[in-house]
Amino acid sequence: MAQEAPLVFVWDLDKTYLETHFETLKGLIRTALEKAFQKRNVPGTNTLVKALISSYGKTTRPFPIFFITASPPQMESKIKEKLIYDGIQSYGCFFKDNLKNLHIKRFRRLTNHMGYKIQSLLQLRVSLNSQVQQILWGDDSEADAIIYSLYSDICARRISTQELRRILKGLHVENQQIEKIFELQEKVPVADPVQKIYINLAIDTDPEYYLKFGRRLVATYDTFQASLDLYQDGLLSEDQVVRIAQDLVNNYAFTADELLKTANDLIYRQILEVKKVKDLFIFLKESKLFPSHYNIDREIDAKSFAPTSALNSHVDWVPEHIDYLMDYR
Repeated sequence: MAQEAPLVFVWDLDKTYLETHFETLKGLIRTALEKAFQKRNVPGTNTLVKALISSYGKTTRPFPIFFITASPPQMESKIKEKLIYDGIQSYGCFFKDNLKNLHIKRFRRLTNHMGYKIQSLLQLRVSLNSQVQQILWGDDSEADAIIYSLYSDICARRISTQELRRILKGLHVENQQIEKIFELQEKVPVADPVQKIYINLAIDTDPEYYLKFGRRLVATYDTFQASLDLYQDGLLSEDQVVRIAQDLVNNYAFTADELLKTANDLIYRQILEVKKVKDLFIFLKESKLFPSHYNIDREIDAKSFAPTSALNSHVDWVPEHIDYLMDYR
């Protein structure tokens, strides 16, 4: 049972797994009218999830993956159909009843998912075991870094009740949702369940913005970068990373030079440890997914010592304090 799994994956569906557009009412309606087969994946995400199912799902069935979406419940059948089409059996999905917000006085609720997502995460946490760890996936279009980090702080009780209320109000969370969040907080164990956070840079936010959230959060430009970090953490094999890279090349027009560039970006930002990925990089070159001219020893050594202002080792894994209301990007 997923409720007993030691590690649970939580995936924001919109702009993280599927390419969706909720920024406008027109976009919401278009998304609602799409057929299941018309819904497009963020490049490589289906292959990535299948790889995780193949490796981690062997010990836990069904695979403990949950989705959160701003789609209304009326779209549940289409989304389930899409996931089945992709070969994914999720354990559950949270939907936002946005149709009731199609009113001028509730327009902010239509586009602000902060309270809804935090509440959904806490509701899920209540149903899981006390020692569970979670890997959370989001994007930069809906403040998922703030949502996931604040969720972590709420579970760990790093923030006082008074300060949390001030932050939630400052983030425009509705009073009714705030009270529900406090109610759910009382039900969850005093422990931080968040192991890792991946943020897909769907709107190309500068990765340096995410420094304040600590090294636990990894901002990625593409699915290949996420797969490299998952390999580093022992959650994916070399073969699985190669399959993800091949998917990007064969189906999304990535080139070997682009894959190398995106891999080197993680080294430059000191997210990848050279000693952990060197053998993988050799394998990628042998698989013709890195350019044939790539000199692994020379280039990795040079970049591993390159000066960088990004995710350096001095940054805390989880900061003691995050200024959630000072949101410069």
